[in-house]
Amino acid sequence: MDASPRYLSAREAADRLGVTLATLYSYVSRGLVRSEAAGGPSRARRYHAEDVEVLRSRKVFRHDPARAAEGALSYGLPVLESAITMIRDGRLFYRGYDVMALAQACTVEQVAALIWLDRLEPGDLFGSAERRARPPDDRHRMPGGDQNPIALFQTMLARAAGDDLAAYYTTPEAVAVTGAHILDLLVAVTSGRPAGPSWARTLQLGWAPQQPEAATLLSAAMILCADHELNVSAFTARCVASAGSTPYAVVIAGLAALQGHRHGGNTEQVAQLLDDAEAGVLVALGSYLKRGAPIPGFGHPLYPDGDPRGRLLLNLVDAHFPAADVPAQGRALSDAVYELTGLQPTIDFALEVTARTLRLPDRAALILFALGRTIGWIGHATEQYATGQLIRPRARYNGPEERDLVLAGGDVVAATLS
Repeated sequence: MDASPRYLSAREAADRLGVTLATLYSYVSRGLVRSEAAGGPSRARRYHAEDVEVLRSRKVFRHDPARAAEGALSYGLPVLESAITMIRDGRLFYRGYDVMALAQACTVEQVAALIWLDRLEPGDLFGSAERRARPPDDRHRMPGGDQNPIALFQTMLARAAGDDLAAYYTTPEAVAVTGAHILDLLVAVTSGRPAGPSWARTLQLGWAPQQPEAATLLSAAMILCADHELNVSAFTARCVASAGSTPYAVVIAGLAALQGHRHGGNTEQVAQLLDDAEAGVLVALGSYLKRGAPIPGFGHPLYPDGDPRGRLLLNLVDAHFPAADVPAQGRALSDAVYELTGLQPTIDFALEVTARTLRLPDRAALILFALGRTIGWIGHATEQYATGQLIRPRARYNGPEERDLVLAGGDVVAATLS
């Protein structure tokens, strides 16, 4: 799958904008479009395609705002400002730091502090011994079987919210403290242990006590999942925050969106694909291709050359468990999908492979996704609180025009168009 070009020639840029070369040059002089020397013997210059697309979107918005707004709903025109995540040229950044580097060099707590407070040093944000001293009771343990872990998270958060009046104080520092409370609770619910200085280590001790190396993979997984710009759960979180609700309500709402099968819930479809592939990779893939159904866990619209999050996590699993069966099965499946479709694994696929390699409980991939993404939701809530703005878009009505009620003996018998 070809990636969009990073640079355009002057003629290509002008044509995309529907302007003359002279107008393009005026945009450059006003700082609207970046240009640089193309290199080589020619004195030609090249123009940043990203700037051209942003400017083109603005032109569409001015001339046809309804069409531009409609297009913004699906990977389209940016609709909110955020300083948390940048996705550019197939790479992912949190506050300007490459996420692949963060996942390999930093703790989850450091990345949380970065997203919440724009600093890599957590300080005493996660150091309260009193806050971490209480072990979870039986009500705070992750259930087995078919019970829904997302529903349990939501229930525990709703209970905890009533005892945390400080959650109504929404300065960035106060929200960060509340965020630490929330992550402690969710990690304790998941692991059956009080949250220690490291969320990843606490999860490892609860989930895989005989595999200390698992903490490295769990940490990387949560960091890679922490935020991904304005996805559906992040947008949901911002809407709830804009109403003035507490971070607890923000996370409860984010969880509701995350569990949908088009979002984090896609990990369960990946699990089914991996189960089916055990009986034959090509047979399993054929059932999707023949129905014209998307193959779960492969291909991402924002990463034409492959999801870097999925790539890194799979590489880390391979490095830590080079002889394990599950990663080998994952590679065989990935190779077959790529040969048939050109698609590469996403973070959803990598999370499920990681969970199976570590022999974690059912739905652990979704739980990891939720724990990591909670960090991002808290960050988006912090930004939204600071704006003081209620998110309230308008709908373009496309239903029937005004109708009249037809009454007979006091009863409604019909409704007709007026």
